[in-house]
Amino acid sequence: MTTQDIEPTRAPASAGQSPTLEMVAARAGVSRATVSRVVNSSPKVTAEVVALVQNAIAELNYVPNRAARSLASRKTQVIALVVPESAAKVFDDPFFASVVQGVALYLADTDYTLNLLIASETKSDKTRRYLLGGNVDGALVVSHHSGDHSYTRLGQQLPIVFGGRPINPETAEGHYVDVDNVAGARVATQRLIERGCRSIATIAGPQDMPPGIDRLAGWREALASAGIDDSLIEYGDYSPDDGAEAMRRLLARGVPIDGLFTYSDQLAAGAYSVIREAGLTIPGDIAVVGYDDDRYASTIDPPLTTVNQAPAAMGAKMAEIVVRLIDGEEIDTATTMPTKLVARDSA
Repeated sequence: MTTQDIEPTRAPASAGQSPTLEMVAARAGVSRATVSRVVNSSPKVTAEVVALVQNAIAELNYVPNRAARSLASRKTQVIALVVPESAAKVFDDPFFASVVQGVALYLADTDYTLNLLIASETKSDKTRRYLLGGNVDGALVVSHHSGDHSYTRLGQQLPIVFGGRPINPETAEGHYVDVDNVAGARVATQRLIERGCRSIATIAGPQDMPPGIDRLAGWREALASAGIDDSLIEYGDYSPDDGAEAMRRLLARGVPIDGLFTYSDQLAAGAYSVIREAGLTIPGDIAVVGYDDDRYASTIDPPLTTVNQAPAAMGAKMAEIVVRLIDGEEIDTATTMPTKLVARDSA
């Protein structure tokens, strides 16, 4: 028996009350989560603790509530991966493909089946009804617009894990896995500074989303530490077209630019074409660093120096956490994963 599984025995409930999970936990002297793990036949509980809980169940004549989502009697062995984006964006963006791959690979070694739901943010009620209709044991939600957390209240009724932090974590329900976007952007910009760049622009992402906010903050932090002006900012979304338009606006200012950090590799790909149209070279005239390390980074010429945020690892971690939540484990609300700079020829 491990000390972390044992809690002081609490007083029994009043006579005539139907036995509850909490009463079983009190009788066995363990946590409610431990009772849930035993009921769900989790292999992560010692034999001694299992015996304690089973004895308490027998003594109290406890019958698991068949309507309770956390109990094995209602398990569907299905986990939903919800992507509140358009189908076109989901199938065109390498980020989503990598997250799905990570989730699928992790679940392949479990008894769970993955159910992919592409749900428009404008019609999210239909998806909510499905998720709460007894069709799944837990849900993963991943979107570039992670700050919206449209499904956040479902965390009160269903184990749910988000890819990306909410803008206001203190008001959110549910768990999330994110990367350190501030640190990633700071390291990317420092790469440009170390090359000798002193007029460093950025094509930033949407500022209604945590990644967009954080990556812009990291860029600013790096410039501030080097005493470099941070006024060369334009904004884009995700596509190469957005990157091209933003780069045209930057060059139209007439201010010489020798370094560029972009919110995503797709934006960098768009910026490449405009830099060349202007008769400039990469990295000779403008060194470029992106973010994502997706297929754009390795296939454009010159290959792009970028920040790897390991979306497949993020997907696997999300899947791991939701399975543990279904098993009744207590997990920290926030999980932050590191990023890594991948040096190539562009900077």
